[in-house]
Amino acid sequence: MKRENWQSKIPSFLLQPIIIWPLVISLLLLIIIAGMSLMGNLQLGIITIIIVIVVIGLLGFVSFQMLHALNTYILSLGNQIKSVQSEILLKMPIGIIVFDENATTIEWVNPFLQKYFYQKEIIGLDISDLDEELNDLYQEFQDDKTLKSKRFEWKNAYFEVTYLREEHAMYFIDSTKYGIIAENADASRIVIAHIVIDNYDETVSSMNDRRKSTIDNSMTSDLSKWAKNYDSYVKRLDDDHFLLVSTYGQLTLMEENKFAIVDNIREKTSKANAPLTISMGIAYQEKEDVIDVDDISDQAQSNLDLALSRGGDQVVIRTKNQKARYYGGKTNPMEKRTHVRSRQIANTIAAMIKNTSSVFVMGHDYPDMDAIGASVGIRRIAEMNNQMCYIIIDESRINDDAERLLAELRKDEVIAASLITPEQAATLMESDSLLFLVDVHKPSITIAPDLITSNRPVIIIDHHRKGEEIPDNVMLEYIEPYASSTSELITEFFEYQNQDGEPIKRIEATAMLAGIIVDTRNFSLRTGSRTFDAASYLKSVGADSYMIQNLLKEDLSDYVKRNQLIENVELVSGNLGIAHGADDEVYDSVTAAQAADTLLSMRNVDASFVVYLREDGRVGISARSLGTINVQRAMEELGGGGHLSNAATQIADVTVSEAVDMLKSVIIEKNEEDE
Repeated sequence: MKRENWQSKIPSFLLQPIIIWPLVISLLLLIIIAGMSLMGNLQLGIITIIIVIVVIGLLGFVSFQMLHALNTYILSLGNQIKSVQSEILLKMPIGIIVFDENATTIEWVNPFLQKYFYQKEIIGLDISDLDEELNDLYQEFQDDKTLKSKRFEWKNAYFEVTYLREEHAMYFIDSTKYGIIAENADASRIVIAHIVIDNYDETVSSMNDRRKSTIDNSMTSDLSKWAKNYDSYVKRLDDDHFLLVSTYGQLTLMEENKFAIVDNIREKTSKANAPLTISMGIAYQEKEDVIDVDDISDQAQSNLDLALSRGGDQVVIRTKNQKARYYGGKTNPMEKRTHVRSRQIANTIAAMIKNTSSVFVMGHDYPDMDAIGASVGIRRIAEMNNQMCYIIIDESRINDDAERLLAELRKDEVIAASLITPEQAATLMESDSLLFLVDVHKPSITIAPDLITSNRPVIIIDHHRKGEEIPDNVMLEYIEPYASSTSELITEFFEYQNQDGEPIKRIEATAMLAGIIVDTRNFSLRTGSRTFDAASYLKSVGADSYMIQNLLKEDLSDYVKRNQLIENVELVSGNLGIAHGADDEVYDSVTAAQAADTLLSMRNVDASFVVYLREDGRVGISARSLGTINVQRAMEELGGGGHLSNAATQIADVTVSEAVDMLKSVIIEKNEEDE
């Protein structure tokens, strides 16, 4: 028992063999030396034994004192550490929450964290009842077992939060100082914007020098004041071009204000009988990216091009890795294309057709009259340049009116031979084959997206406002959102083609005129002087108006279905009509579009939306407006696009009722943005 008590006083690390054996051996050696001395000389041996005993005694005494001092030191150090730990837990800027074994109820919180709850007694509460943001963070740790720590902004402070699963505890390390530094660095990211006056040349061309100078000074003054309000720098580079340099923090404030400068300039210049609008393309340095001013400026210019191709009078903000954000775009685009531009495009297309091995053309999925008419027009232009052109059609995905038009086209043997399926096109196309996309520029909604490859040259001719999705290998892009239809754009090309060959056929002119009539709703929407010029030209070469009337006739059953859709109309925000079919009843897109047009003709309806189930199982939405409401923005939010007054989308994996709820949410959100 005494031995056990004696051993218990010695720390275990001193009883290790590596320490004990050298001591035992040393003691044995001393005994051997004493014994040898005793054998050689008795007197010397006795003295040696006495010395050895004294040395052993002294060593034992010193060892005992060292052990005692060591134990005292360790005990003192332990108490000191406990004191420091207690001090840290209570006074250091580290927050601690300890949960019970079920990891839901709070068992303890240290004073540092307690102050963030304004002296509220929180012990015994469930974290879900304590703080919503804190509960979200806690649930994130619970859901992601690999997550150990996360930066957390809470209560106007920044924390590095660590979750200890086995201990059921969360540690909050105050990093507000560094969070503020990071926040300031984020807000200081460089922003570059290119600003243009959309219709400057057309507006000031008829003004005298004095009035022009007044307009210039007014525009410069308005933009300078606006920029100064946001601590930004603006410089006029040309008559219609400005450069803006700002920071990301100021950009967020501009976005909160919805870029009111765009509306202010439009309204002010309109009252002064000099209707000018501006467009902006804005880009900024992304987080953790190295500053490259050239890249940011190029991206801003690309964004400006996108804004202009969408009709101008708007702001486009986008970086390489983020989706574009749009502001403005509330007015119909003003016509800016010229006959010079049309001639340049026509001549370029002719040259490209002559230098390719084969030509193919296709429109959007479920093509309408405009897509088919435009395809027929491209086929004729290719033939005028001595090149065969194939029209890609998927007849399993086509509407009734387009099917009737195709039946008429097949009566011509040459045209019939050019109509091929996507499967046939994949076999016939070569790597250098020229592919035209007409009435569409988004690859995902074309008839055959797989045919659009990165190494195949693509030409786009479209009249819809340009979106972010665009093919990679676009050789030529002619997107004019102020045109009534793609058929109108292509009709203008005929004037600049070789006229020595066979003239435009009657059925070709009819198909293109049908496209114009359908997209303009019998020349009542988006119709300009050049629309009538194109229609007049097509009539002069034999377009058959009687055939178009027959092609556009609807069945009695379709008329009944259209009225069924309109019966289920609901007014949202007072002047937005939403009609929808049943979740299990299929409608075709033509019937839905006609229902939207009919609904728009009703009193107190400024915009109409028809939600319906399509044959392919997706839910379609057809949207129309009188021009005062931008339905395109709502459709873009739901994955579609179109024009300010005419747009549509298709949504997969939802019911009609769910799509209606999604549409209402988007409409409410857009209304709040415009307020």
